Amino acid sequence: MTDARTPSEEHAANASLGQLFSEVTRDLSTLIRQEVELAKAELTDSAKKAGKGAGLISGAGYAALMAVLFLSVALWWGLGHLIDNGWSAVVVALIWGVIALILFSMGRKEMKQVKGAPRTAESIKKIPETLKRNEENR
Repeated sequence: MTDARTPSEEHAANASLGQLFSEVTRDLSTLIRQEVELAKAELTDSAKKAGKGAGLISGAGYAALMAVLFLSVALWWGLGHLIDNGWSAVVVALIWGVIALILFSMGRKEMKQVKGAPRTAESIKKIPETLKRNEENR
């Protein structure tokens, strides 16, 4: 059996520690730059898709708003045949007022339950204590 070295082993044996360190640093720098470029490309692609999706959802919201508007007008007109048009408009407005009141009260209830980030605040408060303990243990 012969003691044949691979080209990498031969290079490592002949190069100085400084040269090897320089090559590793250069390769690591290249790798990091490539990873950053890949991340930028992925984020750009994701942002484009998110923008397109948000635009489509906004369009759907506008279409739903228009549907609600025209259904409300149809309800107003339909009730106008049963009662006077003025009163049918009031009835439709009251229906929407009740819906708005219900949604507002539900939203307000949800907002009162928001407490921010209590775990994060507690963790941040612990950092100075942890640093003090680490300094005392040194």
